[in-house]
Amino acid sequence: VLLALNTLSLGKEAIVSRGELVEIGGSFRIPDIMSRSGAVMVEVGTTNRTHLKDFESAITDETGVMLVVHTSNYKVMGFTAAVALEDLVALGKEKGVATIHDLGGGVLVDLREYGLPYEPLVSDSVNAGIDVVTFSGDKILGGPQCGILVGKKEAIEQVRTNPLMRALRCDKLTYAALEATLKLYLNPGRLRKTHPTLRMLTESVSVLKRRGRQLVKRLESVDGIQVELVDSKAQTGSGALPLEEIPSVAVAIACDGVDRLAAQLRRHEPSVVGYVRDDRLLLDVRTLWPDDLKVVVEAIRNFKMSK
Repeated sequence: VLLALNTLSLGKEAIVSRGELVEIGGSFRIPDIMSRSGAVMVEVGTTNRTHLKDFESAITDETGVMLVVHTSNYKVMGFTAAVALEDLVALGKEKGVATIHDLGGGVLVDLREYGLPYEPLVSDSVNAGIDVVTFSGDKILGGPQCGILVGKKEAIEQVRTNPLMRALRCDKLTYAALEATLKLYLNPGRLRKTHPTLRMLTESVSVLKRRGRQLVKRLESVDGIQVELVDSKAQTGSGALPLEEIPSVAVAIACDGVDRLAAQLRRHEPSVVGYVRDDRLLLDVRTLWPDDLKVVVEAIRNFKMSK
């Protein structure tokens, strides 16, 4: 987003809806990013309703871009209105103003095909004619942490020649990891099995219960703890489906010093991360691969031995 804004709107106004001034944590706030990019933020509309006329009336000779930000970690619900991408693109062409769409997470496949609610697709924005679409290489796309820009050839070429591009470019290891991730999408029929993120999001509860019972059985031999399999709710996080709860199961572990157990598991190599609720440590089975079970058992045995 920073690079796109700096390229297309340095020293110029960037129009954005008030309802899309997103903060995702870690000091990433759209107003701050716009300020650092050298663009001058112009807010239009209201928190819950923004119309095409709001953008149109804000365009001046100083306007560089119109920015759309997907509210990927919250939802504005109820009496709402937003401008269709196609309408914004048409306005931009009429007025000679570029468009940027920050999607947050990069969704490349229709999640409805996997039993999940719809999330905006990168292809939706590209097909609508947006000049530059920005999204993350990690999150729901499932690759390494990086930023990706796609869009109109002319706009992307401007980004390529921006002096900041060299300073912000990824290293070769990131490119290699991203390439390996994107190659998974070339075989959509196997994506549910080969893509770790989609696999975790879509595994059936019956499969999770079988895996959870295996872990419970292995942990029952560890002295000083009580374990059981309980129902739980998982969430995607990572800038997608902020309201969606996914049915899951968790292994609940009770023992003396449950907070110390949680802390030691986080320090284990590799880390085992759960959450404490009602004086029990819960490990969501949706985040565990079959090969992870032995790691969890070893980490908990090490905790008991170190007491």
